[in-house]
Amino acid sequence: MHKQTKIAAAVLLTVGGFNAWAQQAEPQQIERVTVTGSAIKRIDAETSVPVTIIKMSELKSQGVTSVEQILGLLSSIQATQNMASAIGSGTGGVSYADMRGIGPDKTLVLLNGQRIANSATGASAPDMNMIPFSAIERVEVLRDGASSLYGTDAIGGVINFITKNNYTGGTISLGYDAPEKAGGTTNSASLGYGIGDLAKDGWNVFGTVSLKKRDFINGDQRDFNKRIVGGLSNSTFPANYQVTNGGAYYSPAAPACNADNLIPNAASTGCRIVTPPFVSISPRSETVSGLLKGTFDASPNLRLGAEAFYSKNSVETKVAPVPYGGYWINPGTTYFPTAALTKPGYSPNFDPYGADGEPFNNPTKQFPNPTLTQKGGVLVWWRDLINGPRQDKSTGKQYRGLFTAEGNAAGWDYKAALAYNHTQNDRFLTGGYADGDVIGEGLIRGIINPFGDQTPQSLELIRSAALTGLLSTSIGKVTSVTGSAGRELGDWFGATRPVQIAVGAEFRREDYRDFNHHDFAVSVSASTGVDPDAHSEGTRNVSAVYSELNVPLTKDLEVTGSVRFDKYSDFGNTTNPKLSFRYQPAKELLVRGSASTGFRAPSLYELNASTGFTNTGSGYNNPLNCPNGVPKDPATAGANCDVQFQAYFGGNKDLKPEKSKSFTLGLVFEPMRGLSTSIDFWSIRVNDLINSIPEETLFSDYQTFQQYFHFVQPGNILPLNTRACAGGPTSPTCGYIDERTQNLGGVKTSGIDLGMQYQLTTSVGRMGVEYQSTYVSKYEYQNYKNGPWNQNVGVYSGAGPVFKWQHHLAGSWSKDGWGAGLSVHYKSGYQDMNPGNTVKAYTTADAYVSFSPFKAVSLLAGVRNLTNEKPPFSNQSALFQGGGWDSRFYDPVGRTIYVRGTVDF
Repeated sequence: MHKQTKIAAAVLLTVGGFNAWAQQAEPQQIERVTVTGSAIKRIDAETSVPVTIIKMSELKSQGVTSVEQILGLLSSIQATQNMASAIGSGTGGVSYADMRGIGPDKTLVLLNGQRIANSATGASAPDMNMIPFSAIERVEVLRDGASSLYGTDAIGGVINFITKNNYTGGTISLGYDAPEKAGGTTNSASLGYGIGDLAKDGWNVFGTVSLKKRDFINGDQRDFNKRIVGGLSNSTFPANYQVTNGGAYYSPAAPACNADNLIPNAASTGCRIVTPPFVSISPRSETVSGLLKGTFDASPNLRLGAEAFYSKNSVETKVAPVPYGGYWINPGTTYFPTAALTKPGYSPNFDPYGADGEPFNNPTKQFPNPTLTQKGGVLVWWRDLINGPRQDKSTGKQYRGLFTAEGNAAGWDYKAALAYNHTQNDRFLTGGYADGDVIGEGLIRGIINPFGDQTPQSLELIRSAALTGLLSTSIGKVTSVTGSAGRELGDWFGATRPVQIAVGAEFRREDYRDFNHHDFAVSVSASTGVDPDAHSEGTRNVSAVYSELNVPLTKDLEVTGSVRFDKYSDFGNTTNPKLSFRYQPAKELLVRGSASTGFRAPSLYELNASTGFTNTGSGYNNPLNCPNGVPKDPATAGANCDVQFQAYFGGNKDLKPEKSKSFTLGLVFEPMRGLSTSIDFWSIRVNDLINSIPEETLFSDYQTFQQYFHFVQPGNILPLNTRACAGGPTSPTCGYIDERTQNLGGVKTSGIDLGMQYQLTTSVGRMGVEYQSTYVSKYEYQNYKNGPWNQNVGVYSGAGPVFKWQHHLAGSWSKDGWGAGLSVHYKSGYQDMNPGNTVKAYTTADAYVSFSPFKAVSLLAGVRNLTNEKPPFSNQSALFQGGGWDSRFYDPVGRTIYVRGTVDF
């Protein structure tokens, strides 16, 4: 074996699954393997690009039970969306991998080297919860761009989940996680069984199934969720009302506002509700996954394989009760607030719905139509506390069938695969929602009291309006045929190693469909804001060819060149090359580097998403009526200052691909036996980013972006009222901010990855230390094309911060069936969303002890977050979990004891 391999195999960042620790314990076989990031089969596993190898056996000893937890251990990942992000956002509970922080849609995820379908919700990236956890043997993480081999999405890197391939016998494992505080309890179980030995029998079949359940953590179960008064809304109980469109908010409870979860508004004329106590800060989830895989050696030169996997992930969330805003109550009704007659701006001719004065467009359902004053009412903003918090359940399902053939013929190693991937997400409303027509009629006809206690009749009406059901469905499909072949071409330059070539081709068909279930959506449109008729769909064909050539120039130096051509049926074609080198002047030292281009095709969702209306974030000012937070008319401050407005969103069929350039340069150094160190510099630039212009950018520079503001006249009003936009964005009563998707500016980021492993066998046991760290030296982005570059490292800017430093340090010991370990995780601090605060650095430590009284039995007990570190304080207001922390980056569970038991048979 080449001496270079001994160096490469000692580093965690090697490829092909040859872990450094395993190398010393097990003899290596000389065989050619295909590694992540290369199409060429090699004898030596180390290539010219940096790859991190994670063995599941080591992670399971640390109590890891999900792919989301694996991502949290990778310093190259800048987390932006996890399961908790589903709360209030409609993401479906998906978890994404975001390498280098440039977006999860620019990290390619593979299962056994083949693509899986993107999440049906948003269709931008695969849901990591759908990976069959119990079947994973190792994870290979390519920390470099690879569009020249894999095509779209591989800009930030590639994560390849590799399952067991030749498993015999059975195994069963049970686990339980018990947080110190209430909420977040987790149960897990897995079962696996395999028969047949490939080496002896020429075939193997095995299957695994796993189940994991985790409970809610409610907003009132963690005191750090009460640090700030967040999640403020003008839809309250008792209700607020307005006497003019866009005017001040008034409440009979003001100025004291001493009802539960209420505080006075800025003008002390009305109240605002504090919503975090209603919001679950961590969802309830249930994940089931399984994989069945069979392998058969049809001949010494042909191996056939088939596999199928299925995953189902259900995520339940809770947010504040439904707000019902903008309902017109007339002077002729029971609960009309007579104090409104004396408020500034009140007019007996007030008619917010048009010249016909019709206050409600739907036909009467339950009540006779009394004689109503057609003008001169008030707009009421009421919240339905009676039906309780809104509860959603998103169920994501994914399955794949894969058939493979690989072997050797005429001196060529070849592999072919046929795959079908299907993913689906169904969103169910399970509590708190109601028929808006019934609630609306109850309000405008004086049955429901928006300002005080309800009568038995109104209680019955409100509760009878409650609805549950299937609201929306998203479906994504990917069918692909791939093939590649490679061979040696001889030693062209006397380097003692042959030149190798690989060629390949791919054909892929992608389908996407997203729709609301019309009849149910109509009933809950007032409480959800969804468009019952919203429907998006798209399809496209992708064909590609690629080639890779590895050329040893000398005994110590080799270069690799690759290029891929992709043709898309919906926007054209793109060609992406890559050049890399590997230089080993001494057995202790390896130098490597690469330069490449890449691309990401706009997703079918981004191209075809239907348009609709939603709310902006909170805390914005009408740029004309409240410039710089100062109201031109103090009487209208409540509707124009520090509030939410209406946003118009949707896809864009004219989107172009995002394009990138990447560069890496690294060094691996093994100064002594058992010790390996590495350092890799990386740099990425992406142009034509696909997104909408951020709200904070639009509101902070009205002169530049005034074309995106659509006011209702007279008065330059931006009402928060989707019913006023029933006639579409061109309706004269419809005011909104245009946030539809487009190609924006770029992003530039660079940094350094550090790695170290040390392993030592002594008379007191086997000991090891592993360290990985990522330092981001630059992260700059543009919010719009040709706009200024915004600095993001260590600063909450745009969607969030980019962490300057992330570290993971782990130590382990084992002897005579006993084992123990300690790991430390670190995230650096950053300047907060409101620059008046600096979010502190966050350090947690985990520890475990394991014992195997028999070879077939292993027991594990551990503690996560030993010191019970709370998430650091943050004043961010972008998330529904707005109580003073950021759920994307920090775990709310706290100190947790976990136990695991495994029996092999």
